[in-house]
Amino acid sequence: MKASHIRKLIKPIDIAYSEMFSGRVYRVGKGAVSTRNHSGAAEHTVIGVHGFLENHCYFTQTYDAPTTELILLTCSNYHIPVNGVTPEKAEWEVPIKYLEGTIEYDACILNQALQNLPSTRNIRVHGHSRGGAVILEAIRQWPELYDDVEVVLEAPVLPQGKIHPLVTMLLEPVSHGMWPWIIRLINSAPQSAYGQTFFGKMNPRKRELLSKLFCATKDHLTIVRNIENIMEWMERTDCSVYQHIRYGTFLIPATDRVLDRTAMLASAKTSPTTMRIVETGAPSHFVTLDSVEWLPDFESIPKAAQA
Repeated sequence: MKASHIRKLIKPIDIAYSEMFSGRVYRVGKGAVSTRNHSGAAEHTVIGVHGFLENHCYFTQTYDAPTTELILLTCSNYHIPVNGVTPEKAEWEVPIKYLEGTIEYDACILNQALQNLPSTRNIRVHGHSRGGAVILEAIRQWPELYDDVEVVLEAPVLPQGKIHPLVTMLLEPVSHGMWPWIIRLINSAPQSAYGQTFFGKMNPRKRELLSKLFCATKDHLTIVRNIENIMEWMERTDCSVYQHIRYGTFLIPATDRVLDRTAMLASAKTSPTTMRIVETGAPSHFVTLDSVEWLPDFESIPKAAQA
């Protein structure tokens, strides 16, 4: 990448979205992990891994039970979307050798969180979109850590997957130097101009979370690096990574204009029989924001898998 492009791309992007948060936030490398306070005794632990241009608030209303311990990743070079909490250094942090802004880097953040934070043995790791790839990469890096972990992959970036042709068509003519200009253009356009195409039917929570997408990262370089790394990771990662998953669920939307649904389904079908594929009626890439009805209950884990 040209130095002049990098200079343009590292110009900071201001944080534009945050919510009140009660809990602790740990800095881990160039990312963070937040643990939400829960009012009841924790029965389950959920670790949420957000997608490209999203933030950890994607999961906060989906998992709001007082007995759920919710642990939320902030991927590298993304803004931490919290008010009222000062991030602290994680005593258990270990250095990460990968390039920040990549699936590999964020997988290391996930593994450090999983190793050090859950207080229950009933652990679910739930990733949306790029977050699905982060989970699979984390499992590839440290398979034994996931021996008793349930995995939920929602509209996920998968090995041998593809981006939707519509997105590919939009990205192909974009050079690195054009990104800051394009993002300014998108941010100044009314969301109705592109929202319905990519986001499907809106509801209040979707509108709230998806209206500030292009302000989620700390700079434009992270956006470019995320996109290039997603494409490269899908191409070079083969489906053998699935063999390390003990049990879990793929949530496949009925309509997806971000990722190629056919390629996603073909990849998911190569997974072991302990992985369920749920073809949801979700009208967009954002399955659980459309409705939580397709999310498996904690009790639905097969007893054989729990043994």
